Amino acid sequence: MKLKIFSLALCIGAIPGAQAAAFGADLSAQCLTYDCAQMRVIKSAITHHDPRYVPAWRALTAQADAALSHKAYSVTDKTLVPASGDKHDYYSFGPYWWPNPDTKNGMPYIRKDGQINPDAKTNGTDSKRMVQFSDDVRALALAWFYNGDKQYAVKAQQMLKAWFLDKETRMNPNLNYAQAIPGAIDGRGIGIIDTRLLIDVADSIALLQSSGLIPAEDLAGYKKWYADYTQWLLTSRNGFEESNWYNNHGAWYDAQVTAFSLFTGQEEQARKEMDIFKLRHLASQVNSNGEIISETERTRSFHYTNFALAAYARMGRYGEKLNKDIWGFELDGHSMKKAFALVSGQTGKPKTEWMHQEIQYQPSEATGPVLAAARAYKDVDFVQSAAKLTKTNNQDINLLIPGSVLVK
Repeated sequence: MKLKIFSLALCIGAIPGAQAAAFGADLSAQCLTYDCAQMRVIKSAITHHDPRYVPAWRALTAQADAALSHKAYSVTDKTLVPASGDKHDYYSFGPYWWPNPDTKNGMPYIRKDGQINPDAKTNGTDSKRMVQFSDDVRALALAWFYNGDKQYAVKAQQMLKAWFLDKETRMNPNLNYAQAIPGAIDGRGIGIIDTRLLIDVADSIALLQSSGLIPAEDLAGYKKWYADYTQWLLTSRNGFEESNWYNNHGAWYDAQVTAFSLFTGQEEQARKEMDIFKLRHLASQVNSNGEIISETERTRSFHYTNFALAAYARMGRYGEKLNKDIWGFELDGHSMKKAFALVSGQTGKPKTEWMHQEIQYQPSEATGPVLAAARAYKDVDFVQSAAKLTKTNNQDINLLIPGSVLVK
């Protein structure tokens, strides 16, 4: 067992000083969520066909190759129009809202927690499209980084320009009409959860900067879009509502403001949001047993616990970048580590061992959060749990991106 623990620790632990120094300070500095120094070591391992990474690398390559044939995505492609009448405004409606069976026209929609209405994921709105855009850009950027083939970077730049810059196709930097409820409201603050995916996109842009294939003018344009959107998050009514949510929405709001502030060079703003996360959200969301109580009360408690932990892990990573200890924060017995430990302790156990309701139990959902905890804390328990999960989920993209936790 000691040999196995050491092997995984090499994957998720600290990078030897000489290797980190050889990586190149420029790329390491510009990387956002990704631990790019560690990714350079993984890149070498992939080159030497290290069996730990081969399945995940093959899966990523297949995704990137498929993305090469996809057209550039745009919010203007939707068939429905938000209340503004402007297709450049992002539009979606809540995934758990369904037609009302008690009214002739189905209005207003009613909520069924944990049950996704497939109509919320069509080309009529932008929710599905944003997922496709984020997934493709991420796969293309990572494929370029790991094998150096410029066709991937070129395609990613094409997609980025269409989404953020081109006059005919760009998205307006607001989320006024996200997660609307048909028949009830045009858009909600809760819809801001949709743009968590743009953290992955910002990570991709940061990774691609050194490719030489993003013109300086375009890079400045991307950062201006993100700065404008961050200002909207901080000043709009929808942003105010989302910032005060007590569950994963509040944590993901913090992660977005922090990530986008770092991406646009606003470090003091990022530091402030980290303090808000610790004192307003982390301390209130996690109880002394490590349960994220707003998530354990839901019908998909295991899923949403891991979903919240994905935001926590990102905040931990941003703390590393600014020398603020988020991973080790504790207040009156409430700590982030306990929340990760609760999920880690479930590894290898059946659904019946999870003490809360879960209608679609999927143990693999813990892979990313447990990998992040193993990397950050390096405790034997976390490392052992990560080894078990990655043995059965060896195509998980999180194996290739230390520092980040990727979720749908």
